[in-house]
Amino acid sequence: MSVKIIQERLNSYACQTEQEEENALREITQEIALAALSRAGFFKEAAFQGGTCLRVLYGLERFSEDIDFALQAINRDFKLEGYLKNLAIEFQAYGYQLEVQDRQKVDDTVKKVFLKDDSVGKLLIFRHSRWTRASRKIRVKLEIDTNPPEWSQFEVKFLDFPFPFPVTVHDLPTLFAGKSHALLCREYVKGRDWYDFVWYTSRKTPINFKFLAAANKQQGPWQNQDLNVDRAWYCREMEKKIRSMDWERVKEDVKRFLKRGSEGMLEFWNEAFFLERLHKWVGTFSGGYYG
Repeated sequence: MSVKIIQERLNSYACQTEQEEENALREITQEIALAALSRAGFFKEAAFQGGTCLRVLYGLERFSEDIDFALQAINRDFKLEGYLKNLAIEFQAYGYQLEVQDRQKVDDTVKKVFLKDDSVGKLLIFRHSRWTRASRKIRVKLEIDTNPPEWSQFEVKFLDFPFPFPVTVHDLPTLFAGKSHALLCREYVKGRDWYDFVWYTSRKTPINFKFLAAANKQQGPWQNQDLNVDRAWYCREMEKKIRSMDWERVKEDVKRFLKRGSEGMLEFWNEAFFLERLHKWVGTFSGGYYG
């Protein structure tokens, strides 16, 4: 294979700014990583989750930085090394000279690996940026949770770039539950979480409350507590969270992940808007497995 397929993919984004070009090239790199992992059998053990999952599989209109996974069953002895070798071989076929920084520690439940490359960008033609500065590198972080909460639900999806391949993913109610855990428990501001919240609620996505309860018990302010996590509990806690947010900081965080021209939607991001989103979503449901 040659770098031509990367150039064609980059051109298809019709980027309007240097930031968009960097985001697009990172996303292309993420997709190649997913393809390499799929070819190596990774998705027999693990599932794709997080914002990048929404972006590449469901068309979420914001870019993402990291690739997040969770094992389908707890396995504290999970080894990533064999998959990393496959990643390096796959990327080389597309013109990458991949630098893999393994940040795993023996006792870490979340394994972290950084993929870095400063070579493929020098082979491409950019409309808005130059890939000549020594500091310019594509950086993608992979995180794998080896001790996932119980009650995950899975499905298989397919991607077409750089070739057709299957990916095991958390289903949407489980993905929304994972995002809700981040919204309620994250100790720092991440505007992308709130962008995703709007996406889920606009599509009337239900929440896998059993998964959310298990995640709460595992980590965060409700750790080791047996909570009755249902819609009423969720609405009450999310109201508190929404009223506590600095919405200017939230908006500032998410801006660089949006395409030029779509930042206007952030103008009405405030407490009233998100409370309305929450209450409208809660009123959608009247029971069922996911509450």
